[in-house]
Amino acid sequence: QAQLVESGGGLAQTGGSLRLSCAASGGTFWRYGMGWFRQAPGKEREFVAVIAWTAGATRYADSVKGRFTISRDNTKKTVYLQMNNLKPEDTAVYYCAASSTLSEVERFYDYWGQGTQVTVSS
Repeated sequence: QAQLVESGGGLAQTGGSLRLSCAASGGTFWRYGMGWFRQAPGKEREFVAVIAWTAGATRYADSVKGRFTISRDNTKKTVYLQMNNLKPEDTAVYYCAASSTLSEVERFYDYWGQGTQVTVSS
């Protein structure tokens, strides 16, 4: 049974930084793209970033380009989301997810973590 466990959320001030981690276990994740999504209160869940396990190709939502960086450590089966220059609109529950493709579309993701809260104060 594949499992994804996020950590690293918390409270940050505008302009601050946080790093999220997503530890994967129990699955053949080297075949998957690993993505981050977020859901703000009252809004639908949205794509943030995705990285391929093997080639390391990445994609980002326009709203986070230049501020967030997704990376991975294959030996630790962990994906990271470094978030810099945080804004209040980044406040959301952040989820990591695993897909068989490099996709920005939620329905292509098969496994999801439980989410971690990120709150950015103004």
